Amino acid sequence: MNETPALRTAPLRARAEIDLAAVRANVRTLRAMAPGAALMAVVKADGYGHGAVACARAAVAAGADWLGTATPQEALALRAEAGFPDHVRIMCWLWTPGGPWREAIEADLDVSVSAMWALGEVTEAARLAGRPARVQLKADTGLGRSGCQPGEDWAELVREALRAEAGGLLRVTGLWSHLACADEPGHPSIAAQLGLFREMVAYAEERGVRPEVRHIANSPATLTIPESHFDLVRTGIALYGISPSPDLGPPSDFGLRPAMTLSASLALVKQVPGGHGVSYGHRYVTPGATTLGLVPLGYADGIPRHASSAAPVLVEGKWRTIAGRVAMDQFVVDLSGDQPAPGAEAVLFGPGDRGEPTAEDWAQAAGTIAYEIVTRIGKRVPRVYVNEEPDG
Repeated sequence: MNETPALRTAPLRARAEIDLAAVRANVRTLRAMAPGAALMAVVKADGYGHGAVACARAAVAAGADWLGTATPQEALALRAEAGFPDHVRIMCWLWTPGGPWREAIEADLDVSVSAMWALGEVTEAARLAGRPARVQLKADTGLGRSGCQPGEDWAELVREALRAEAGGLLRVTGLWSHLACADEPGHPSIAAQLGLFREMVAYAEERGVRPEVRHIANSPATLTIPESHFDLVRTGIALYGISPSPDLGPPSDFGLRPAMTLSASLALVKQVPGGHGVSYGHRYVTPGATTLGLVPLGYADGIPRHASSAAPVLVEGKWRTIAGRVAMDQFVVDLSGDQPAPGAEAVLFGPGDRGEPTAEDWAQAAGTIAYEIVTRIGKRVPRVYVNEEPDG
């Protein structure tokens, strides 16, 4: 096992250990599930909290053909790191008026366009840059977020994009959309969206659009809806070894392995009597004499306050529960009389190999989804990368 050199021996308050071998293995597994499609590794939100650059490199090493981000700033930062083979494309899709269109064009990014205002801005930026933009037209097939509405709006967007393409200002490289309920097996919106996507793609292609890729599949669709794979699948949370939904089954059902393990060193272990209040508001009072352990992580580090008195932590082989409220920088666990040494490891979540809780366990305790648990881990928690070198 190899680890980020600067952090090998330094004592850490807390650490998010990222197993890049798991990321590479997950990419290979996902590619095998969609053998006829290219794979986009989505590394938005700093790689769902795992580190965008490190995870992008691991994904590309394992065969990812595309990288995806939400904002153009994320994509530009990724491009600036360089080191990716020429065939690897980078796409970004969350634009607002006045965005860095010219910078994106000059960085050879694929940009998403959902409306006429965006098409106007990207074509003007292409004129200024003196080179065509790589544009992917997004269709709203039922999610109701970004994307162009079917009917006259789509007809206008396609017509004007083709006009700009004929003028050498852009190249329509993709047609795409996003599923609303792919994590709910059998939901009627899935078939409806796929049907509408096919219609909107056919309309564009009948009028002369020749996209490099057509895509609608996110992680849950990649895992469970083969007919959604088209030319490209966009894998986000599954890339990091987390199941998109408990309804679909745990990661192991799909051959995926969670990449992040979040742990901390106990800052204090002390004996207290029964009836002792713990943390703000005394929402937890010790039922009898016991020992308390102080875990130096809090909501400033991304620990959900909703996990108060609910989320599990592994200390010395036993599951403990957060005692009382999560504070800004720390929380407490009741150790039931056990007395681990200060500095003992407290594992909040990981793959589960050592009996530790998983991100899904934390999601259930906090009333949220595993996506949020890993993505919200803050910058105060160092990412420590292990298994950085590709296998074999």
